[in-house]
Amino acid sequence: MPSAISIKDLVKEYPGVNAVRNLSLEIKEGEFFGLLGPNGAGKTTTLGILTGLVNRDSGEVTLFGKDVEKNYVEARRLIGLVPQEFNFDIFEKVYNILDFNGGYFGLSKKERAQRIETILKDLQLWEKRSTPARFLSGGMKRKLMIARALIHHPKILILDEPTAGVDVETRKSMWKYLQKLNKEGTTILLTTHYLEEAEFLCERIAIINKGRIIKLDNKQNLLKLHGKDAKLEEVFTHLTTNDNQ
Repeated sequence: MPSAISIKDLVKEYPGVNAVRNLSLEIKEGEFFGLLGPNGAGKTTTLGILTGLVNRDSGEVTLFGKDVEKNYVEARRLIGLVPQEFNFDIFEKVYNILDFNGGYFGLSKKERAQRIETILKDLQLWEKRSTPARFLSGGMKRKLMIARALIHHPKILILDEPTAGVDVETRKSMWKYLQKLNKEGTTILLTTHYLEEAEFLCERIAIINKGRIIKLDNKQNLLKLHGKDAKLEEVFTHLTTNDNQ
């Protein structure tokens, strides 16, 4: 069985910048995987290549065996993407935003209606279904982004800073929902600057710096690197600081 996400010798350069340098990574089906790194490390570029928004210079990238460029349509259907920035029509109603996205992926009207009701209730947004997105709180907008990403039943959910700017209570409720999705079989790839978020959610973690992976291991082994009762933030700071010297 192919990996959910397979990246081999990935390279992406911009003028004067090696954004991704010979990066290789395998993520198994059903994993909750963390990709961590400082600003400019290459995380967003890597996610852009995975989702077909950025073209690679060289290397191989497949999702369940489907090449993200050669088999773009099939590969894109496998992914639900939650980007860093809000990128929906803030004047449109919550229900309509999801309905449009479900139609984009070919769901019938009946399927869309059922799926929208289920997801919005799960995310505690059902009562806001007729509300224009601009009137939602920051936390509700984040939940709407997740709902939109899930509307077509993707096998892989990619989260790029999904709880940025969200209050602690809402963040923890989102964590529980993401854990539920993962237990139901959804493969999840998370990038976040909230290191306690990665420590709480992820099984394996890769730390990336200057476009390459400097450490990849399961959470328990990473924490052991810094001694008893270590936090992921300490390990992350130690590894990235030493790599920059």
